Amino acid sequence: MPFANLKVPAHTLTPESKKKLIDAVTDAYAEVYGERARANTLVVIDEVPEGGWGLGGTVLTSEMLGTS
Repeated sequence: MPFANLKVPAHTLTPESKKKLIDAVTDAYAEVYGERARANTLVVIDEVPEGGWGLGGTVLTSEMLGTS
């Protein structure tokens, strides 16, 4: 089963934009693996809370990520 785990800053996506991401990832897997993969493709969107991101030892804020 194809599986994708997307991590995004919390509260930055609408239900519509989540659906759009899920559809796009599912389409990409189906394009690579064939239509048989579509029904079994699992996409999980994890919303990471403020302070839950780090890069090079620096905690990234929503402002730094450009999501505030």
